[in-house]
Amino acid sequence: MSATYDLSKDLKEAKAMTDGLAEYLRGDVLYGSTEGGFFSRMPSLTVGALLMRLRRLDALRTNMMDSDRRTLDAIIEQWQAVREEWRVHYEDKLQQEASSRINAMKSFFQECRDSMQSCRNNYRPELQKRTIVQEILLEMRDLNIENADLMKLVNAADTKFHSYMRPDSFQWSDDLKDVYPEDDFWWLYQKPPQLA
Repeated sequence: MSATYDLSKDLKEAKAMTDGLAEYLRGDVLYGSTEGGFFSRMPSLTVGALLMRLRRLDALRTNMMDSDRRTLDAIIEQWQAVREEWRVHYEDKLQQEASSRINAMKSFFQECRDSMQSCRNNYRPELQKRTIVQEILLEMRDLNIENADLMKLVNAADTKFHSYMRPDSFQWSDDLKDVYPEDDFWWLYQKPPQLA
């Protein structure tokens, strides 16, 4: 996530992800692709990546033109329809993705153990991973999905995050600060300490 937020880019990505969601859910690939093929500049299609964009867009809908609000409403309606039609696949992908993203953070924690400078240089992608995991956890709560093993992984990762990070200002664009309150998204208000 850069220092600036592009609402129209999020809307375009959410639309592409939603358009490909049914096919993605039926497939075996965890990190799917959206339009444009292998060399596309579009992010990977996952349920969590879509949920992250939907949160931001819905929270910022008052900043949109009427046409963009209608597009967002259509995206949300399509997402909900696909989620219901492919519910078992959807729930399975949610849990697979959360575990995958948390496990992928292990290499970052190893970097932090080895070098705090490396930790400081490379922490930003981990903020997005953890944010997407949080979106998945919130969706799982809304769908009444319990997964004790996943929660153990998340709690262990959060403990490590706390050991390497220190409170700081909001790390993403200020346009998103109200979307991500510190109580629920504390890692977005932290970064590794500056070395003396």
